Amino acid sequence: MNQPRLDLSPPVSDEVRKTTCYMCACRCGINVHLKSGKVSYIEGNRDHPVNKGVLCAKGAAGIMQITAPSRLRAPLRRVGPRGSGAFEEISWDEALALAVSWMKPLRETAPEKLAFFTGRDQSQSLTGWWAQAFGTPNYAAHGGFCSVNMAAAGIYTIGGAFWEFGQPDWDHTKLFVMFGVAEDHDSNPIKIGLGRLKERGARVISVNPIRTGYSAVADDWIGITPGTDGLLILSLIHCLLEAGKVDLRYLAQFTNAGLLVNEAGGPEKGLFARNAESQPFVIDKTTKHPAAWDGKAVEPDLGAVWQGNRTVFQHMAEMYLSPDYAPEAVAARCGVGALRIRQLAAELASVAFDQAIVLDQPWTDFRGNAHPNMPGRPVSFHAMRGISAHSNGFQTARALHLLQIVLGTVEVPGGYRFKPPYPKPVEAHPTPNFVTTPGKPLSGPHLGYVRGPENLCLLPDGSPARIDKGFSWENPMSAHGMMHMVIPNAHAGDPYRIDTLFLYMANMSWNSSMNTASVMEMLTAKDGDDYVIPRIIYSDAYASEMVAYADLILPDTTYLERHDCISLLDRPISEPDAAGDSIRWPVIEPDRDVRGFQSVLLDLGARLGLPGMVNEDGSAKFKDYADYIANHQRRPGVGPLIGFRGNGEDVGRGAPNPAQIERYIENGGFFQAHVPDEARYYKPWNAGYQDWAVATSFYEAPQPYLFNIWSEPMRKFQLAAEGHGPIQPPDHLRARLRQAMNPLPVWYPPFGDDEAAGWGYPLHALTQRPMDMYHSWGSQNAWLRQIRGKNFLYLPTKVWQAEGFQAGDYARLISPNGGITVPVAHMAALNENTVWTWNAIGKRKGAWALDDAAPEATEGFLLNHLISELLPAKGDGHRYSNSDPVTGQAAWFDLRVRIERVGPRDHSDPAFPPIPRVVPKGERR
Repeated sequence: MNQPRLDLSPPVSDEVRKTTCYMCACRCGINVHLKSGKVSYIEGNRDHPVNKGVLCAKGAAGIMQITAPSRLRAPLRRVGPRGSGAFEEISWDEALALAVSWMKPLRETAPEKLAFFTGRDQSQSLTGWWAQAFGTPNYAAHGGFCSVNMAAAGIYTIGGAFWEFGQPDWDHTKLFVMFGVAEDHDSNPIKIGLGRLKERGARVISVNPIRTGYSAVADDWIGITPGTDGLLILSLIHCLLEAGKVDLRYLAQFTNAGLLVNEAGGPEKGLFARNAESQPFVIDKTTKHPAAWDGKAVEPDLGAVWQGNRTVFQHMAEMYLSPDYAPEAVAARCGVGALRIRQLAAELASVAFDQAIVLDQPWTDFRGNAHPNMPGRPVSFHAMRGISAHSNGFQTARALHLLQIVLGTVEVPGGYRFKPPYPKPVEAHPTPNFVTTPGKPLSGPHLGYVRGPENLCLLPDGSPARIDKGFSWENPMSAHGMMHMVIPNAHAGDPYRIDTLFLYMANMSWNSSMNTASVMEMLTAKDGDDYVIPRIIYSDAYASEMVAYADLILPDTTYLERHDCISLLDRPISEPDAAGDSIRWPVIEPDRDVRGFQSVLLDLGARLGLPGMVNEDGSAKFKDYADYIANHQRRPGVGPLIGFRGNGEDVGRGAPNPAQIERYIENGGFFQAHVPDEARYYKPWNAGYQDWAVATSFYEAPQPYLFNIWSEPMRKFQLAAEGHGPIQPPDHLRARLRQAMNPLPVWYPPFGDDEAAGWGYPLHALTQRPMDMYHSWGSQNAWLRQIRGKNFLYLPTKVWQAEGFQAGDYARLISPNGGITVPVAHMAALNENTVWTWNAIGKRKGAWALDDAAPEATEGFLLNHLISELLPAKGDGHRYSNSDPVTGQAAWFDLRVRIERVGPRDHSDPAFPPIPRVVPKGERR
């Protein structure tokens, strides 16, 4: 019989448009297929450097985002009480005029009374520039509750960090170790990389309390106790020092291990000893005399002592060789056996030193020394929120960078490699600016990297200048701000009251806030007849939980309906071998009365007369965001995009090119500038890379630097806490500053950890995001909901059996901040003292256009209700933010709980009243 002929590849489109995905932070290239002008299919772009054609479930499901029933349709003005969901549609002219009527008087009298904070947008170079032009000090993005510990610890230690700053050398690494990595960040690149490692037979180890995703495919899983990663890492360093398995030449040549630390008493103790030119110096091995650290042919002596001052290396060895860091001393706390810790240290040493590799590539270092080849140590690491979302996360991330450094694995073949425009030393970054002048812009960017107490954002009386208390004595190095504290501080009037809260894509009334029920009360709290926070403006593409709490809604487009710029000024798509940036562009037109937020922001800026956004005659300088992308210059010849500048041939530097966006579209939506072969490794010290970076606009002059094992900025804060210097912290903060600001990486228990266990909260409670869901919008996606429409609280075998749980049960989960009732499930591959769930699955009824009976709204839940934004009061009565004391990163993962069996039921608690659905004009409820 003849079999029927099946067409296995029917045409799915009559046109294909290439752009950039926005379903997570990977920013993969996608081919958007259109049929009769409508999106019919989304696939990966095989020519794109990030994903090379690979696309995950989120990316393919983007088609459901642009048809989602929760899309906002027009500007809205609140007509009922906050939280009621009662709005009326208004025109864009009305909406923008209303926003200007609120903002303009503030700019002219008290610009700090506007607080502008953004969520997971990818245009922070624009939003920060806008806020700077407005003149408010109160600006930041979501990094303060996401992963600022990773970014700041990396910048202060090695000049770059994990995730968007770099990646493993997938081609050469032989041992890849992950700490606290879930599946939501860097999804496709890591999957591709793991596949390549498996293909070559390289080893993969995951350190994580939870074994899912990447941990599940690892060759070895270490189910560590949450919050103890730093202790484990420092114990590994102890073992390496004990065995003499450290890269002494790397330490001497490329780190500050050879610098001398002033050991005399007084205000200079612990700072670097300096010569007559006020420069730190080393002792040369050959001459036995002081020498410049960047001098040609200088060989720093790591064991030198000069006038009683010892090297950083000696301080480091003395600290970590202490018996306190021996595996036998830390094993019980970490939940990892002492033998296993020693085995991991031995494996790291074996691969780094016994299996070292060499690439036959000559290069010249910044000192002028020529090298015939590039030696490498094929051990690489990656880490993410799992280690950073603790109150000891900054020092834990620094500890992991120190582990890389002592092995000599950063920026060498087989190790961890930076993505341009990184690496950058701390000195290449601005310090934060905060001084307000009515009617004038700030003198510089809001966010930056402080060098000492002199850079803090403090008012003349010593109180915080920012509403989030960023860059204050409570959180001195808060490089990304502290978004999770904006609403609590504004409600409390601490340090002062604000007038208008302007939020973009930040679901602060639900899954982006700690203590969610209390935050909803704060947003609706009144002082007499007026709201405590008088005005709230919110922009989003979807009817999230936050929409109901705003007074004015500026509806955004979806990602396929607007221009976006993934810029080297912001969060680029670079690879270690190439600087890269990309765009989004409207592959389809909106079918609603919505506008891209970035274009709206520029329109508001023009109406407010903000500098840089208006011409001399007061007219708008930019027609829209696309016009800004092509024509804005941050400094002469340097704009948002590096490709096709000038006449279309210039790279990095060049005059604006009106046809630049069209050239990007023709090129698949991206551009790459490849690093020269001799500059691909050893970037911080490679003269070839430094020259290329200047030519490509990352620097104005070469900026080679040493990795900071010993952090002098941190020591300056510690000195202040000890009573030295003209700028002093409040007395109640001195002890915690002395502890947290240790210039060498240190471990201390997460705040409240020991007390919580003593009070009857023995379990750690965590959240992770699944590979198929990144942001809140993922769990309203019709396709993704079929993968994960509800979440369980996963319990380890020890807890499951001890409490007598059975399939179908619910449990009461209780923290010092409250209790929730949730469905549970058994999971064996889990740290025995840890419970966890998927993040952001739970929704409030009425939000996201979900049916009230949707599982996300009935059985879904959040742990956020259990987490307080403030720590319990200490003896002095002061309540600190629930954050890392260095950076202010939200300590989501310090949550401690106890659990009680409830038995079968059909819904989770708490169950908040439904939010009335936002109804488009002409539609009946």
